[in-house]
Amino acid sequence: MTAERAASLLHRARRANPRAPLGRLPEGIHPQSVEEGVAAQVALAGLQAPAHPAGFKIGATARVMQDYLGLQGPAAGFMAEDNLHASGSTLAFDRFFRPGVECELAVHLARDLPPGPCTPEQAEAAVDRVMAAIEIVEERYEALAEFGAPAMIADQVFHAAAVLGEPRQDFRNLDLLGIKGRITVDGALRGQGFGGDLLGGPMLALAWLAGSTEVAAFGGLKAGQVIMLGSVCPPIWLQAPGRIEVQFPPLSPVLLTLA
Repeated sequence: MTAERAASLLHRARRANPRAPLGRLPEGIHPQSVEEGVAAQVALAGLQAPAHPAGFKIGATARVMQDYLGLQGPAAGFMAEDNLHASGSTLAFDRFFRPGVECELAVHLARDLPPGPCTPEQAEAAVDRVMAAIEIVEERYEALAEFGAPAMIADQVFHAAAVLGEPRQDFRNLDLLGIKGRITVDGALRGQGFGGDLLGGPMLALAWLAGSTEVAAFGGLKAGQVIMLGSVCPPIWLQAPGRIEVQFPPLSPVLLTLA
């Protein structure tokens, strides 16, 4: 029952009004290993998305972010249907706790990818659409190092919401390694990077996810899910409402207003 109790506490912390920074969970409940963190994440999904998740996000694709978060490699979190939004959405800034935004590529799956080893070619064959995307993340933790990587995995690796651009089906003729992304806040450039920064490339990132411990616990990736492949630059932490735009030409841009 430890996973269920951890998930219940994490779920309640997000629903608290007013919200406060999240510290360590009580002794005996706080996840101490990746396996315990994953088990708690699955239990948290049961509280938020009883059926299959609407998708997954990959976090910490860059070594610098892994070192910062105390991870040995990337990490993944589920995404619930209610937290996926279309480009042009306006969301309340106060809905999020210490929010940040990330410059991401995302894909839509046309077929299942079972848990286990996966090649980039197998990953690409499962994809039917690619899009630019914005992930909204929250800096929920009182002391990140003390909270620890396993508990962060339980808590969906900072995930709060995703905003998806217009998908493109004829993506196989695009250079997804060289594609350049940029993120602006109120028109000012705040970060940029390339598709190749995502674990060596978007399909390499998707292949990693298919073989991850997190996805295995959910029974694999399913057709119809949306996968956020990670940010090409560090998160942009916001101090006030604003208009965020992510561009990955020639993909359609994605827009978000936090008001």
